[in-house]
Amino acid sequence: MQKLTNKEEEIMHILWTLEKAFVKEIAAEITTDKPHYNTLSTIVRNLEEKGYVSHHAFGNTHQYFPIITKEAYRKPFMNTAIESYFNNSYKNMVSFFAKEEKITAEELREIIDMIEKK
Repeated sequence: MQKLTNKEEEIMHILWTLEKAFVKEIAAEITTDKPHYNTLSTIVRNLEEKGYVSHHAFGNTHQYFPIITKEAYRKPFMNTAIESYFNNSYKNMVSFFAKEEKITAEELREIIDMIEKK
């Protein structure tokens, strides 16, 4: 699976949230660095060429929808990040977040419970 640009990822997050949208609806959701309508339309068509979205045609207008789930996109990149930044150790990753105070003791207990129930 090909890594997307930051703007492509932003658009995918919008589509994952909206589930389906016209380009003007996507544009309405972009809060910073809003591209021109034609640029946004080109980015969405590029996402379609890459196999991330598809569309339903309504005359000359297209309503786009994701065909790759957020989970399917996230998995290979999370694995790469864990390999690259945490020596392929989930323990190192969790301890990093604990040291950065990004995860609470309660959340760690919930993770332990999930592991033990599996």
